[in-house]
Amino acid sequence: MNENTEPIPKRIEFTPIGYVENDYLEPGYNEEIYEKVSKIVIKKDLEDGLYRVEELEKLYILFYFSKSEGYKLIHRRRYDGEMSGVFASRSPYRPNGIGLTIVELLKVEGNVLYVKGLDAIDGTPVLDIKPYVKELEEKAERSKE
Repeated sequence: MNENTEPIPKRIEFTPIGYVENDYLEPGYNEEIYEKVSKIVIKKDLEDGLYRVEELEKLYILFYFSKSEGYKLIHRRRYDGEMSGVFASRSPYRPNGIGLTIVELLKVEGNVLYVKGLDAIDGTPVLDIKPYVKELEEKAERSKE
């Protein structure tokens, strides 16, 4: 750490902004989940934060793996069977249990988002939603080349 950096806090707390509703009740790898529609129900007092979200085609959804317990630093990846470190995988068994998925936004009804491609189970707490803007993502990728 340099001299201007504050020490890392021992604990960080988040309050969910909403939760997931879908037909997936147990954790597990299932390709079908990417084709299914899920609802993201946002707390009513945060509904104004969805203003103009319907203008977006895709969203980043950050969520908490509330049913995952423990983690291994090295394990077999679900999607290709190869061994890797937890930070080189999409495993729900992570030191901080944070999930990130890009979803297709289908429609918005009040405080409910209908999305396709969310790999989270029913009842999963949603921590944040951010816009996926293709042009910005591509610009960031080009600047790395």
